[in-house]
Amino acid sequence: MRILSSFFSATLLASAGLVSAASSWGFEDATLSVQGKGSGVGNGLKEKLDPSTPLSKFVSLGASDTLKIILTASEDKTPKKPHQALLTLREASSGLEESYPFSVKDTGKAKVEVTHKDLPIQLLSSSQPLSASLVIGSFGSATPLQKHVFDLTIQRDPNTPLAIPSPPLRYGQLPEIHHIFRSDPKNPPKIISLFFTLAVLATLPVLLGSWLMLGANFNHLGKALGGAPVSHALFFGSIVALEGIFFLYYTSWNLFQTLPAAAAVGLVAFLSGSRALSEVQERRLAGLR
Repeated sequence: MRILSSFFSATLLASAGLVSAASSWGFEDATLSVQGKGSGVGNGLKEKLDPSTPLSKFVSLGASDTLKIILTASEDKTPKKPHQALLTLREASSGLEESYPFSVKDTGKAKVEVTHKDLPIQLLSSSQPLSASLVIGSFGSATPLQKHVFDLTIQRDPNTPLAIPSPPLRYGQLPEIHHIFRSDPKNPPKIISLFFTLAVLATLPVLLGSWLMLGANFNHLGKALGGAPVSHALFFGSIVALEGIFFLYYTSWNLFQTLPAAAAVGLVAFLSGSRALSEVQERRLAGLR
């Protein structure tokens, strides 16, 4: 019987040792104050927070008030800096909540301040008291703390309208967009085109007369065609073809049709023109003018 009693005593002691070994987070010296803007020192509400019992009366936060909580975080009654210390405000009916982190020193001293501008519109417009809880925890095996400490009522200024934010952008089907393209460019009046065409054609007699005055000799045409018939024919034909391409571009073609044709004809003009000019140089070096 004594052996059985000793066994039970040892079991109870071991259990008590395990319970005492499981540390937990808490807080000490916690004070809550609500002070209005411009009020003197000592005015406003000031209450002590108990880790085991929430405040029996509601805490009211006005439009110009500042809610401040100062406490010392502790692990098994020993002041210590936790990894996280939060004040959480929650609306019971909707379940919406917002957390505000404490600024914590290495000694465990922590402070948090909340005003109307820190509250989201959903909590600021709530007509029900908000449940305020303290959450303290860190890494390790210590049990974190989550305690309801008081209830907060929001008192808004009736003379200041509540600023409702615009609804967020929702991605979805939008109305069809009807593009209005610019109309095609119009040709100038025909009378203007005809005038400039005649002006260009009128320069041809002037050009031929200038050649005759400068000593152009058409008697060498047979020798030129006999020396390089293909080059001269292709060079002259490519010049006429380029003029035809420009005419088509002016009347009906677009730029994508004109550029390839102009590039091909221009290459022919370059190769045949080089050979034709070489033939002209040979005749001039021979003394034929």
